[in-house]
Amino acid sequence: MRRSLVSLLGAVAVCFALIVSVSVARADDREEAMKMVKAAAAFHKTNGLEKALDTLNDPKGPFVKGALYVFAFDEGGTLVANATAPDKVGQNLMDVPDSKGKKFRREIVELAKKDGTGWVDYTILNPKSKAEEQKTSYVEKSGELILGCGIYKK
Repeated sequence: MRRSLVSLLGAVAVCFALIVSVSVARADDREEAMKMVKAAAAFHKTNGLEKALDTLNDPKGPFVKGALYVFAFDEGGTLVANATAPDKVGQNLMDVPDSKGKKFRREIVELAKKDGTGWVDYTILNPKSKAEEQKTSYVEKSGELILGCGIYKK
């Protein structure tokens, strides 16, 4: 019986450690998304619009790190930078909903224009898992751009 209790406590400890490590990873991802957006805003301020857009649209550039990348909208909701979806650059996506019908890009633009920064939640197809997943993006207004970086909320 003592052995069963020790085994059970060990299993509970392992589960707790896994939960904590997943939470920390999620917090780290949020922090990294914010850092990337802030770095992109600083780059934009220092180098100007044209250089910023060229760099943000470069799939091998400094604003693409694994699954994380910085995207940019103009104030009207037109996607002006996305290194992972160049076919969508130049399209106005303001009223294109997520898979649940939420016009999250409108929310991104409105939040950035009103508050300057914040987080927006939505549901989208993860291209790697091919499944609908919850995602959140940190957004920040930088001059004429609205910059963002999203993470999946697993």
